[in-house]
Amino acid sequence: MALKTGRMELSDLHLRIIAALQVDGRAPWSRIADALGEPERTVARYGVELLERGVVTVAAVRTLANRVIVACECTPGSARLTAQAMTQQEGTTYSYLTTGTSDVVTEVGYSGDLVDLLTLQLPATPGITRFSAFPVLRYFKTVRGWRVGALSPAEERALTPRAGSDDLGASTSAAQGLHDDDIIACLEEDGRASIESIARRTQVSATSAARRVEWLVASGQISIRALVEPAAIGLPVEAMLWVEAQPDRVEVLGSWLRDRTEVRYLAAIAGDAQLLVDVTVATHAQLYALLAHEMWKGASRVRTDLVVEARKRGGRTLALNRDSR
Repeated sequence: MALKTGRMELSDLHLRIIAALQVDGRAPWSRIADALGEPERTVARYGVELLERGVVTVAAVRTLANRVIVACECTPGSARLTAQAMTQQEGTTYSYLTTGTSDVVTEVGYSGDLVDLLTLQLPATPGITRFSAFPVLRYFKTVRGWRVGALSPAEERALTPRAGSDDLGASTSAAQGLHDDDIIACLEEDGRASIESIARRTQVSATSAARRVEWLVASGQISIRALVEPAAIGLPVEAMLWVEAQPDRVEVLGSWLRDRTEVRYLAAIAGDAQLLVDVTVATHAQLYALLAHEMWKGASRVRTDLVVEARKRGGRTLALNRDSR
């Protein structure tokens, strides 16, 4: 069965390769082919097509010490301008235009003082009339842990890398090397860049480049992610759920939501809401079914904002076209 999208027609094998890259974005085509039980040449051809057409992008995301969710209200007609400006904010992971009270919702990472961000940088952003900040306390799930559901448990186990995790926490005792920033820059541009190309660009030996890439991932300095637009795989309905719950229910709700296939991202936050959930489904009826689940009895309030356009995901700015919605 093939899935038709605005970019290309995706076969079952395309979806399985996307799922494989979600597990390990740097896995060689030969390893993916072995795990999927498919010919290596076919897997490589399909995989390269997915990457060249931009259906899936593999990129490194730097780990920052702290992250904050910023919900912005904008002057009429300026929401897209604000969302675009937020994509250029250093440390921004995602930037969405949404319905509801907030016009733009973003996640911004920072290493220093939050005061500068809240009192200088954000107020100077074009179009913003008011904003609220919600520091991230804990991640139950990030996009790196989201799966399209096309692999069997055995296939996923075969592809799971030894290093790396789904949280965004780096080792506090880690010490970067002389060329690590250059190596990270290469991987931010192309998460599947070969060790040989990284070595050439950073002017280190291939052995050193391989060792540093492995250390950067294992220590949590970076996360390698396969980024795919939900709409491209048949999930065009996306929503941000702001969940208010009693303290003793946050862990229970978070654990339940983490295991839901609809959930791409789930964070415990400080503020009026205790959880922020990014969900993607095929239809509004499926979204309604999720919201009608009995588990929500543990929440005192759930506010639902639809994502009408994504301007940035996983630290990568998206093109302004129908495919990025």
